[in-house]
Amino acid sequence: MQPSPAPLSHDLDPAAGTVQPRTVAVLSGAVTLAGLGVTVGITVGGLLARDVAGSDTAAGLGQTAGVLGAAVIALPLARISDRAGRRAGLATGYAVAVLGAVVAVVAAAISSLPLLLLGLFAFGAATACGLQARFAAADLATPERRGRDLSLVVWATTVGSVLGPNLAGPGADVGRALGLPALGGAFAVSAVVFAVVAVGLLLLLRPDPLLLARRLGGGGDGPRPRTATGTALRAVWGSPEGRLGLTAVIVAHSVMVGVMVMTPVHMGHAGHSDGATLRVIGLVISVHVAGMYLFSPLVGMLADRAGRRATVAVGALLLLAAAGLAGTAAPDASVQLGAGLLLLGLGWSCGLIAGSTLVTEAVAVDLRPTAQGGTDLLMGLGAAVAGAVGGPLLAVGDFGLVAAVSAALVLPLAVVWVSGLRPRVSGPGSS
Repeated sequence: MQPSPAPLSHDLDPAAGTVQPRTVAVLSGAVTLAGLGVTVGITVGGLLARDVAGSDTAAGLGQTAGVLGAAVIALPLARISDRAGRRAGLATGYAVAVLGAVVAVVAAAISSLPLLLLGLFAFGAATACGLQARFAAADLATPERRGRDLSLVVWATTVGSVLGPNLAGPGADVGRALGLPALGGAFAVSAVVFAVVAVGLLLLLRPDPLLLARRLGGGGDGPRPRTATGTALRAVWGSPEGRLGLTAVIVAHSVMVGVMVMTPVHMGHAGHSDGATLRVIGLVISVHVAGMYLFSPLVGMLADRAGRRATVAVGALLLLAAAGLAGTAAPDASVQLGAGLLLLGLGWSCGLIAGSTLVTEAVAVDLRPTAQGGTDLLMGLGAAVAGAVGGPLLAVGDFGLVAAVSAALVLPLAVVWVSGLRPRVSGPGSS
């Protein structure tokens, strides 16, 4: 059985206690600014794909390309972080996102759907970086503050998520000024934002939190032997707490995406497609985003004080309640749908923060970047599958079927949660 990693002690280096607040601040600022570029791109990505291809089906392809990009690119970024530190991994990821945004602009100019999908795939690197930034915040955190420090970076996403869509209009003006299709201008804005973030991280994220954590742990910060993703994930899965954390992250993200992406389609079945209806849909989604990010610091405190396992359980119950509330709502029941999606966002937040903390604590610091990258890959793939099957489920049944199938995904999480209690109940010295 793999021994538990030793907790990080700042007593080994008095400077470490002052480095961590600065690290969290730099990461939070980067994620806030990058969130502007991510959400403005997501807002118009599907619309641009539809316009380029002349088909509504292509809008779904555009969103899928971005989700898959975030999942697949997470692995190489984690490997770069493992070998050269968080600063190199995050800066590289945002540089790839700059390239993706530029490719999307070119694709808009020449009306090429394949090139646009390639650009959106690379654009997903920015999402991958935002997710990996939460792990960087945990590198130097003490065990009693790890959940809170991680959650603060997640919370910082709120600002970009709220303000980003509002840049779509100015982005269109930029596009027209550059002689591009209006929607292409949004990606020009994103490219500039990501470039600023990449440079900012290179200049400000010093000392590198992962490399310093390794020095404090006695492992040095030189070149690391390459660890296979499967090996790192098996190490996570080898402990009950790691197994619970990995399952919680995958399930929470998959349930959230499965319900969320079909909600606007369901609301569109009310028989209206006017501006007022679109505004109501936007409001419901905004409430959902608030549930995801706004309460993250409170969720982090819950994970630190009540425990990671308890927070995962709360998240699972919230996901089930959200699926039941939203799944029984009529297309025009905007208040009920809004309440359901608020709970959905809160359930996701609990699963992501507590689960990510458990994954981080399940392995030694040398394995963390690879294990975290593998976790984000599986999380992204689960979300991509959940989003892809939502349309067919809605076609053969109704929104209630979508919600019911999504809720059923919580069952594996419940099984893992209960199975993790057995050693505690039967083991010697258990309380």
